[in-house]
Amino acid sequence: MYRTHTCGELRLTDLNNNVTLAGWVQRIRKFGGMIFIDLRDRYGITQLVFNQQTNATLCEQANGLGREFVIQVSGTIAERSNKNPNIPTGEIEIIVSELKILNPSEIPPFTIEDETDGGDDIRMKYRYLDLRRTPVRANLELRHQIAFATRAYLNNLNFLEVETPVLVGSTPEGARDFVVPSRMNPGEFYALPQSPQTLKQLLMVSGFDRYFQIVKCFRDEDLRADRQPEFTQIDCEMSFIEQEDILNTFEGLTKYLFKTVKNISLPDFPRMSYAEAMNRFGSDKPDIRFGMEFVEIKDLTTGKDFGVFDNAEYVAAICAENCASYTRKQLDELTNFVKRPQIGASGLIYVRYEVDGSIKSSVDKFYTPEELKTWLDRANAKPGDLLFVLCGKREKTQKQLCELRLEMGSRLGFRKKDDYQCLWVVDFPLLEFDEELNRYFAKHHPFTSPKPEDISKMDSDPGAVRANAYDLVINGVEIGGGSIRIFDSELQKKMFKLLGFSNEQAQAQFGFLMNAFQYGAPPHGGIAFGLDRLVSIFAGLDSIRDCIAFPKNNSGRDVMLDAPSQLSQEQLDELYLKIKNS
Repeated sequence: MYRTHTCGELRLTDLNNNVTLAGWVQRIRKFGGMIFIDLRDRYGITQLVFNQQTNATLCEQANGLGREFVIQVSGTIAERSNKNPNIPTGEIEIIVSELKILNPSEIPPFTIEDETDGGDDIRMKYRYLDLRRTPVRANLELRHQIAFATRAYLNNLNFLEVETPVLVGSTPEGARDFVVPSRMNPGEFYALPQSPQTLKQLLMVSGFDRYFQIVKCFRDEDLRADRQPEFTQIDCEMSFIEQEDILNTFEGLTKYLFKTVKNISLPDFPRMSYAEAMNRFGSDKPDIRFGMEFVEIKDLTTGKDFGVFDNAEYVAAICAENCASYTRKQLDELTNFVKRPQIGASGLIYVRYEVDGSIKSSVDKFYTPEELKTWLDRANAKPGDLLFVLCGKREKTQKQLCELRLEMGSRLGFRKKDDYQCLWVVDFPLLEFDEELNRYFAKHHPFTSPKPEDISKMDSDPGAVRANAYDLVINGVEIGGGSIRIFDSELQKKMFKLLGFSNEQAQAQFGFLMNAFQYGAPPHGGIAFGLDRLVSIFAGLDSIRDCIAFPKNNSGRDVMLDAPSQLSQEQLDELYLKIKNS
């Protein structure tokens, strides 16, 4: 056999035993006639010792080893004289009696250490080497633990894991689809699923009242730190339930995962309506680890000949505690931050509430200290605090102020990665209006049920209709979302009509689902957690890439496989495709 033990399991209790290990050479240290080698495998590191005096031939063989050589050694376990408390095997070492080189290695393009000298691009290109590093491997082990615990929890609640197709039909709503040409059906295309949404609803019609699947999904959309073109969902659906059942079941799952994987007991999750979240934090995924909530002051700013405020639909402030001492340089940095194209504010107004009680601001020429004091009072500011003010159209300004709030939270150390604050955001709008296209779109998807008490507004005031929808937010990150579904054919037809579908279009796109509803669809609803985002929260990562084995870069490319790539003309001809020359 190649090994009797792994490189992470030997302890002082194993002293004097003969063992065989196999793994990669992590590090080589030479001291006179002694060679020390750290041997690494997935489970840990064990120190090997070669002694020139006791075995010169073996020592010479070890002298020819290099980093990442794959070797097999046999020897006797001894107690280390200079123990290493930083690793579990740090009290022992192996006095090597046999060495076999299983495979030599080229010099790796970056050091395979916890703190590597490799940049993102080079590590992505050689991802199989990056995966040897302990932090990256630990992220994938954490992912396995979360997936395994999820299956155990849901299985205990009688959920069935059912696989749904990867080749499906394209849908017009939501993000862009990845499409796959069909060789056997010329001119026709499959789509890769953005979600198994309609299929899991069909499973409810089929009587599978509790379904789940840890499933790959695909969206052809612009990328950022928490997005990949292919991602993994914990996808779930339940029948004969109401919203409360879903929230309780999956709040339970979240608490179970934190307790099982991190040994953290979470309190009950607060709930907040979408409207409240936007008014207090300017976001439908608010970070509630800290305060600094929005305070509207439009009524206090109007009529003072300051046109910027007078002409604004919305004026709001946040209070940064103990920041009145900020320098001009710091204020300029924050002004430039909100003026970045990604945020788009035209400027930033501030009010200093000095420790001595005096008040200074960037709009002193328009407002007296007494008038500025009314702003500070409304924000519950104290001497030593600093008020930041933005204005403009309501929704746009709320988003800008949200970005500033998060930036200040980071600068002030309020966004600690090991402080887990969870909440449910509920009562989302059912629809959102696109002014350019002059039509409504579904805020979530076309199968989301409106609140029963709001159904009457679908004809008279569609924009005011609330959805039976909910999102789970942890530390300002949307971890999962779902809704109670429409299960009545007539209500589904009304929804399609609101979204601008003709009866023929609705039948062509979703006829299979609407037809199924005619055969006894139960009340049902569901939720999907983003597994990648959940793991990244547990691991304290800023990007989901490091918890995915083989991720894409920010351009959607796999630089290791060099994908996407061009097809040969023969392949294109088989698929009846023509590439238009640019």
